[in-house]
Amino acid sequence: MEVSENGKGSSLRFAFGNVLSFFILLLIGVLAFSIRLFSVIKYESVIHEFDPYFNYRVTQFLTKKGIYEFWNWFDDRTWYPLGRVIGGTVYPGLTLTAGSIWWLLNSLNIPLTVETVCVFTAPIFSANAAWATYLLTKEVKGTGAGLAAAALLSMVPSYISRSVAGSYDNEAVAIFALIFTFYLYVKTLNTGSLFYATLNALSYFYMVCSWGGYTFIINLIPMHVLLCIVTGRYSARLYIAYAPLIVLGTLLASLVPVVGFNAVMTSEHFASFLVFIIIHVVAFVYYIKGLLSPKMFKVAVALVLSVGMVVCCAMVAVLVALVASSPTMGWSGRSLSLLDPTYASKYIPIIASVSEHQPPTWPSYFMDINVLAFLVPAGIIACFLPLSDASSFVVLYIVTSVYFSGVMVRLMLVLAPAACILSGIALSEAFDVLTRSVKFQLPGVSGNSQSGAGDTTSTIAVTQSEVVKTEKQPPTDKTEDTVKERTSRKNKKKEKEKEKEHVEKASLKSQMQKRLLVLPLEASIISILLLVLLGAFYVVHCVWAAAEAYSAPSIVLTSYSHDGLHVFDDFREAYAWLSHNTEVDDKVASWWDYGYQTTAMANRTVIVDNNTWNNTHIATVGTAMSSPEKAAWEIFNSLDVKYVLVVFGGLVGYPSDDINKFLWMVRIGGGVFPHIKEPDYLRDGQYRIDSQATSTMLNCLMYKLSYYRFVETDGKGFDKVRGTEIGKKYFKLNYFEEVFTTHHWMVRIYKLKPPKNRIKGKAKKSKSSSKGSMTTSLKRSARRKRNPWH
Repeated sequence: MEVSENGKGSSLRFAFGNVLSFFILLLIGVLAFSIRLFSVIKYESVIHEFDPYFNYRVTQFLTKKGIYEFWNWFDDRTWYPLGRVIGGTVYPGLTLTAGSIWWLLNSLNIPLTVETVCVFTAPIFSANAAWATYLLTKEVKGTGAGLAAAALLSMVPSYISRSVAGSYDNEAVAIFALIFTFYLYVKTLNTGSLFYATLNALSYFYMVCSWGGYTFIINLIPMHVLLCIVTGRYSARLYIAYAPLIVLGTLLASLVPVVGFNAVMTSEHFASFLVFIIIHVVAFVYYIKGLLSPKMFKVAVALVLSVGMVVCCAMVAVLVALVASSPTMGWSGRSLSLLDPTYASKYIPIIASVSEHQPPTWPSYFMDINVLAFLVPAGIIACFLPLSDASSFVVLYIVTSVYFSGVMVRLMLVLAPAACILSGIALSEAFDVLTRSVKFQLPGVSGNSQSGAGDTTSTIAVTQSEVVKTEKQPPTDKTEDTVKERTSRKNKKKEKEKEKEHVEKASLKSQMQKRLLVLPLEASIISILLLVLLGAFYVVHCVWAAAEAYSAPSIVLTSYSHDGLHVFDDFREAYAWLSHNTEVDDKVASWWDYGYQTTAMANRTVIVDNNTWNNTHIATVGTAMSSPEKAAWEIFNSLDVKYVLVVFGGLVGYPSDDINKFLWMVRIGGGVFPHIKEPDYLRDGQYRIDSQATSTMLNCLMYKLSYYRFVETDGKGFDKVRGTEIGKKYFKLNYFEEVFTTHHWMVRIYKLKPPKNRIKGKAKKSKSSSKGSMTTSLKRSARRKRNPWH
């Protein structure tokens, strides 16, 4: 009866724990969604940043035209006159996801606009990412660690920066796909289920559709498989977790148009194929080991290794030949910049010019992951106690993500889930030890635990005495069949009793081991309070980061002064002017940062945009901005440009303007057109715009378009961003005319003047020739009058 009551109590406790975990996960999802709504509450429901506007425009096209038109869409409003094939150059995961959500809501008679769905897609998938983190961490260290990791991820600032409402970028759904793929891999690793292996391949396919960072998955998992093989942890479960992923995942990845044959032709994928060959060789060796004798096994191993070496050498030779034919050794520019942090600054300035591709500073780690940086080492130690395949994968994940985040600040986003997982493990283990210490040292709880142990030993003694009594009873006069049945029943009872006794002894042994890990009561209570304070500090920091640091949309800027709040809506003002005051077919030139917004908000054709796929085209625009006015006019006129847009922050103190980006225009332009040289724009190695600036700098187009009539604002021409007065204050534009400047002078639009000078020159020549002909005719008539016989 006591055993059955204990079983019922444990089952009720288990059911209550599951229900409680479900409600905690539900609250974590609500927290992950709601903490990302500050941008909508404080400002308005608007798309943020630059890239999300392109994704929003593509989603609009998908919902209007359909999936088939989307795959075949040739966009003639970008990269004029080249254009762009959208269906073959975009990762469609985000667009298809938001389009499906919009279609589902409208089919349910919930009439939301496409923009509203795009704004709230990232917060929705943030909740999904938190739940996926719970599943992954639960597979590694249990339910408690999973709940802690999910709660930490739901509000980590690094993830909030890319998933606030309005941040409609690829990472909005890609981080969920990344974590869920890792969960399914670890789940397959723990269970050996082919069902989860198939789901893992499908999840990887969704990740490939969503973000170019899928190469992190296809390199991290082979590294873990190779680590398990080298450390002697190979098993059939490892084979099932890896082989279907490579076969099905590669086939599915090649179906994505933007990837295509790159799934088997680029160096980012070669490591997975090499490990695929190695694991099959190892699996074959383990298979023949169970079939052959030790002597024959040695001979077979030597044969297999020799054949395997020949095959590997042949594959390596083929790969080397394939890689050698590529100038970048088969690697993309971004991959090479990750492997060699100095590569982009040396050879590809267009990559180095992007701010999110710069290495992070130490304060940025504290800003983006906060106290998790101090909990991660404790989580790594906890993963080694004991070390399993799942925990070794998490350790490898954190090591690689720390390296990549140190190379590129954008990849702090990949570090955040790993840091949350290990911090959740550390917190769970710490609370387990501390609460157990308090439990065992409280007077009431310790007595109950001892009595409980005595009850279990007494029940074992009772069951043993009953077994002895039944053994001592003499047999009755019955048939042999009944005796055999009784003896078989007795044997079964004995086996059950032995199993129960073994379980009870194991539980007693574990209780004794837990007693050895008991800390003093005062130290345990103080440690719990410190951990609670640490968690409270983390929550306060995350809420502040979500409300202040990452909620402001870049399209609408705000600042606080003694006068109160100031709102700068110059970008939308400029795009609205372009939309209403220019022709539909007019071409607008600007630096590539503003291409997506110009196309999406002004609906005008641009020369370059944020896709940055053609370095020569971007270098042409950079050369025009770096050239004198006449040469720049000739370049823009050859591209059919009618308007030039520049961003200027010298009046209001906006630091991300084109003057601060100008040296990158010079470097990118000089990389293609050698007559553009960076030292010509520097004075003694310093970038200046004051009276000490070089003549090349003072006469280039970017300087003139930014500072034209600037001295009229305050009479001095003081630049608040650079903190100095400009060098050249009074000048005229001969080839461009100002047509619009926003309220705070943040966006300035100029129109190319028609080639009037050439027309005037021809007119002068025709007038002079006509005057000359008139004078000659007058002279002839005078001669005729003088000489009538002529």
